[in-house]
Amino acid sequence: MRPRRALRRPIPLRAPPGERQKGSESRPSPLRPEWVDGQPTLAQITDEVARPLSGVPGAGWFACFAASGLAFLIGATCVSYQIATGIGTWGLNKSVGWAFDITNFVFWIGIGHAGTLISAILLLFRQKWRTSINRSAEAMTIFAVMCAALFPLIHMGRPWLAFWMMPFPNTRGPLWVNFRSPLVWDVFAINTYLTISLVFWYLGMIPDFAALRDRAIGKVKKLAYRLASLGWNGSHRTWHRYEMACLILAGLATPLVLSVHSIVSMDFATSVLSGWHTTIFPPYFVAGAVYSGFGMVLTLLIITRRVMNLERYITLHHLDRMAKIMLLTGSIVAFAYATEFFTAWYSGNPYERATFLNRAFGPYAWAFWTMVACNVFMPQLLWRQRVRRSVPLLFAISILVNVGMWFERFVIIVTSLHRGYLPSSWVMYKPTVIEVGTLIGSFGLFFTCFLLFIRFLPMIAMWEIRGLVGAKAAVRAEEEPAGA
Repeated sequence: MRPRRALRRPIPLRAPPGERQKGSESRPSPLRPEWVDGQPTLAQITDEVARPLSGVPGAGWFACFAASGLAFLIGATCVSYQIATGIGTWGLNKSVGWAFDITNFVFWIGIGHAGTLISAILLLFRQKWRTSINRSAEAMTIFAVMCAALFPLIHMGRPWLAFWMMPFPNTRGPLWVNFRSPLVWDVFAINTYLTISLVFWYLGMIPDFAALRDRAIGKVKKLAYRLASLGWNGSHRTWHRYEMACLILAGLATPLVLSVHSIVSMDFATSVLSGWHTTIFPPYFVAGAVYSGFGMVLTLLIITRRVMNLERYITLHHLDRMAKIMLLTGSIVAFAYATEFFTAWYSGNPYERATFLNRAFGPYAWAFWTMVACNVFMPQLLWRQRVRRSVPLLFAISILVNVGMWFERFVIIVTSLHRGYLPSSWVMYKPTVIEVGTLIGSFGLFFTCFLLFIRFLPMIAMWEIRGLVGAKAAVRAEEEPAGA
């Protein structure tokens, strides 16, 4: 009987370390993008991220802060005059009762959605590319919600009576909160959104506060970082509980991405006004919110990565991923536009048809086509990788996206209100200087808060970047030849 032939040794999927080609270990795979350029040490990561927090800021930071502070001062002056004089300082009339105020409210609520998506959903899906941008996006969310909350207060005319919206036992007789009103839903949505965002933002900075505590020189800084770090000691038990808390909080925050802007859309969808009462508004508003949020994240990070010398950590790969999400959500928004027009035509309702024809060809057609050009046509350039990796083009597209999303809210609100069911109530709306100044002031508040954030707090999660670099170094050590 012939002896059985020995089994042939299977061919390995990759060559042994000693047989690899020279220089192959230093070339990153095109299928595995490098989220940190180069090979910085752990101490170097801390030094480069913490450098802007010490010393005197550069001239660029002071120039930006002066511009944003001036814009904020203009807005504060306009709001003070409006509160002292009354809502009559706005261009509202008998038909257009909502205009710049609610347009800006919905716009700023949408801006904050990218931070929650990056912090919660991408964390649950273990997306490593979020590590360099999540801190800035979370801060942007908080500042955007602050700007959004101002406009309902201003629109009240008597902001000192805002506590009437809170459902607590009182002596005001039959005056009580109407829980069936979507405006009341907005109050609870904004407060929930702001609370979760603040907790998530602060929780993510605790390990970095501990690192800054150990490096602080002055007594005041050391005491401040010691209090902020909550006794962090870096033990295995501390890290385990910390990561579990982050995952639980991410699970709680994930529904907010869908619920908050869905509730905001109910301000319009629950009405009987032509162009508003449609079931597509909740997903349409959510997609638009993520779309505009990532546009603002790109605008801020493209500037700060250059000014703060953080190109090593906010790479072209990060910009490429964010551009892909903008392409996806922008395509959803374009599909929603087409669906609205198709529904208006297919329903056979003459009022719906007249509303959408008025949007496209009426007196506010310039706003509609500006919206379409910025939100539908411009993002289609992102199909090309060359565009997604061009920083100047991405910066221009991100600004145009935010311009288009602001005009989208303006078109939805104003064009549906200024042409109602009765021709006798048809009237044009024109914003006043006070309204424009209030809008400028909201941008001033937003950028002032963001500039203070990058000046006094680490804008990149150092502990997550160190984790990426440590894992990368461990893989490289396994792949290097023995004795190299």
